[in-house]
Amino acid sequence: MILDKVNSADDLRTLPQDELPTLAEEVRQEIIDVVSKTGGHLAPSLGVVDLTIALHYAFDTPKDRIVWDVGHQAYAHKILTGRRALFPTLRQHGGISGFPKRDESPCDHFDVGHASTSISAALGMAAARDIKGEDYRVIAVIGDGSISAGLAFEGMNQPGHLKKNLVVILNDNEMSISPNVGALSSYLSRMLTGHFYTRLRKETKNFLQGIPRVGESMFNLAKKAEDSIKGLMVPGMLFEDLGFQYIGPIDGHNIAHLLETFSNIRKFTWPVLVHVITKKGKGCEFAECKPSQYHGTPPFDPKTGKAVAKKQSILSYTEVFGQTMIKLAEENEKLVAISAAMSEGTGLDKFAELYPDRFFDVGIAESHGITFACGLAVEGLHPVAAIYSTFTQRAYDQVVHDLCLQNLPVTLALDRAGLVGEDGPTHHGVFDMAYLRHVPNIVVMAPKDENEFQHMIKTAVLHPGPTAIRYPRGVGCGVPMDQELQTLPIGKAALIKDGTEAAIIAIGNMVCPSIEAAKRLADEGISVAVVNARFVKPLDEELIIALAKRTGRVITVEEHTVLGGFGSAVLECLDARGVTGIKTHRIGLPDSYIEHGAQKILRQKYGLDTDGVYRSVREFVEKSRLKAVTSVAPLRVRDA
Repeated sequence: MILDKVNSADDLRTLPQDELPTLAEEVRQEIIDVVSKTGGHLAPSLGVVDLTIALHYAFDTPKDRIVWDVGHQAYAHKILTGRRALFPTLRQHGGISGFPKRDESPCDHFDVGHASTSISAALGMAAARDIKGEDYRVIAVIGDGSISAGLAFEGMNQPGHLKKNLVVILNDNEMSISPNVGALSSYLSRMLTGHFYTRLRKETKNFLQGIPRVGESMFNLAKKAEDSIKGLMVPGMLFEDLGFQYIGPIDGHNIAHLLETFSNIRKFTWPVLVHVITKKGKGCEFAECKPSQYHGTPPFDPKTGKAVAKKQSILSYTEVFGQTMIKLAEENEKLVAISAAMSEGTGLDKFAELYPDRFFDVGIAESHGITFACGLAVEGLHPVAAIYSTFTQRAYDQVVHDLCLQNLPVTLALDRAGLVGEDGPTHHGVFDMAYLRHVPNIVVMAPKDENEFQHMIKTAVLHPGPTAIRYPRGVGCGVPMDQELQTLPIGKAALIKDGTEAAIIAIGNMVCPSIEAAKRLADEGISVAVVNARFVKPLDEELIIALAKRTGRVITVEEHTVLGGFGSAVLECLDARGVTGIKTHRIGLPDSYIEHGAQKILRQKYGLDTDGVYRSVREFVEKSRLKAVTSVAPLRVRDA
């Protein structure tokens, strides 16, 4: 295998150019073989194999910086930069990340996981290079979806002004190229980047501008003519207006054409955008046919593409959300749904089919999506914006000032709240309670199971102000589902089990493990109450205070950072109401970014499964039973 010869980008550059297409086939097969076992982002990575090979072959990496946007297309990059032996550990706990990570390889220059960051980061690197007087190229690789986001346009607005030596590769995998148009575009692009044309263009400009009186006018006329001709042949005028030289479209699977273009632009010292057309899922028939389905996939049979995991009989929270939204839409014409390029991922795909006029996919533009929802709300509709918890962070300002300040009836459906799993720290939704609960006017809730979840959705949709429901990735608890949807009283918790020695106040998917832990504690003679808090804001202060006073011990449990989260809210409640002498303990995630790994492994590691809650509560109660009296010496006051 040619791939056996490649352990670094330097090794890649020693290969004859005519071996590169075969290498691309071998890399694709490696990706399919591994991702079929580990799961991961299959179609995006298959689509950029040729492009990745060409980039590393044409540029002097890692001296030259390649900055990947999002990073779910970087599997070939990992294989070709010394991580092939580790590639079978992809996304596994303790293995390599599914995204570029700076601490993994000197070829990973920026940690990513959220879309649209590459251009801004790459421009920062280019500016730093010039300040330090160093010599290297910076290349940002961004997809057609990511470039539609506001951050990408903010990033593109500056390079043309700064005139920085920067290359942006626009990986466009939505547009198809007919053979004739593709060949013509590729030929023109290679011609327009060639040394002769570039030199002629520059010399013509200097010559015309040097003619007294009429030279500048002649140059402007020539420039208009050139722009008009280019406008007929290439769709790059927007980028030209932003100060980039536009090159493309180029067939992203023709390595020879890519190498010729990249070789030419290495000589450029100004901002360049290269428009590359690729096919998502390239080289894998089922991924090519269904690129959305295989964008991110669980383990599958590499021959058929069928998922290895058996179909769960228990509904997932995402499925419950989609079904409930359809049910509510049937009786409520004011209900509309919003997705940020994740209609299938959030379970809104069927809603979109049934109610196309009441569904809006805003693309990778969460900030716009929230303010757009607010515009719908001021006109009397009730939008439900279904956005993953981690991606809602990108719209924080809009939640604060556009939504909550105006007290508008918009529901935030925060899918993938808590530990998400193999996608790791960029995707865990472990900060939402902290960044939402302190904002005035909003109601924040989390269901203990899938049945309560459907009732919470109705409760939120009928509430006249801002609401947020956080719910986890994966299946529910397998409880029976009520046929009639009900509304829950805002701010009221439910006492699941009474007890005398301590009170566990749990929120969301931590309620069920807390109930099981309490049963085990009862078998050992430790009487513990369990409360399903339901609401992070407003809290059921009366129930919490009553149990705190009666038991003298309060334990909070949440799948969220303990800093500023649900447990902090309970402590603030006790303090604000003047309740003293209560022993408290918070169970949650530590003040650190949580690594990637299966949800089960992470919950076990961080004590958020039944065993972990049981051990933590037992230890806390047993320690606080001790009546040790400790004398405290008074502090000495020192003179300044």
